[in-house]
Amino acid sequence: MLREAMRIKIVAPVITDQFNRAIEEEARQFIDADSIIEIENIQHGAASIESAYDEALNIPDVLKMVLQAERDGFDAVFIDCFGDPGVDAAREVVSIPVVGGFQPAILTACLLTHYFSIITVLPSVLPLLRVLIRKQGIGENVASIRSVNIAVLDLSDSEALRNSLASEAEKAVHEDGAEGIVLGCTGMLGLARSLEAELAGRGISMPVVDPTGAAIGFLQSLHRNALCHSKRTYPFPPDKERNIGG
Repeated sequence: MLREAMRIKIVAPVITDQFNRAIEEEARQFIDADSIIEIENIQHGAASIESAYDEALNIPDVLKMVLQAERDGFDAVFIDCFGDPGVDAAREVVSIPVVGGFQPAILTACLLTHYFSIITVLPSVLPLLRVLIRKQGIGENVASIRSVNIAVLDLSDSEALRNSLASEAEKAVHEDGAEGIVLGCTGMLGLARSLEAELAGRGISMPVVDPTGAAIGFLQSLHRNALCHSKRTYPFPPDKERNIGG
């Protein structure tokens, strides 16, 4: 029986498209040869998500785009942010799989190691990640959350980012007891394997989880197995008057 090519919509939950080409190149490394991806940015909100305020501003457009993706016949949606902005709400309003960067990455890390560290962008993101960790119930698995203190919009300086990641990862191992690393921003593109190799050169053998790869791989697995989120967990919202603007 021939299986139709999977169509994945990547919702970039920011108003800037400066990372789109790199996001698409990264995602294509992890999709099946016959799978189709399409990336699109939100129109209203912030240029990056580095606070709860940014997240709140950007979620309304994210939800509109997820709804449109289902109407357009996409099989799944990847909300391309480690903070999972709007993921729970999106699952309520559609019947296709929706993931962000956080859940697939940390659940992959839980399968590979008992104790791992997350390395993210700015200190302002740490409170948001602590909330997600508590919600997921994996506090005992997280050795630490560290930051490279580089803003999302400055991540294109790959050499500075690579050096900071290696430094923080080594500290996570020696100071926090980490046995694995999760890259805590989907904007840390194309660095997981090089960081793994850098750590190996320093005598540290451990997995580094790329959130984009984990998300795309998870969506493909769900598609192959004809699985989606439970509508008992994420029921459709009750009908009522709603003024959502736009």
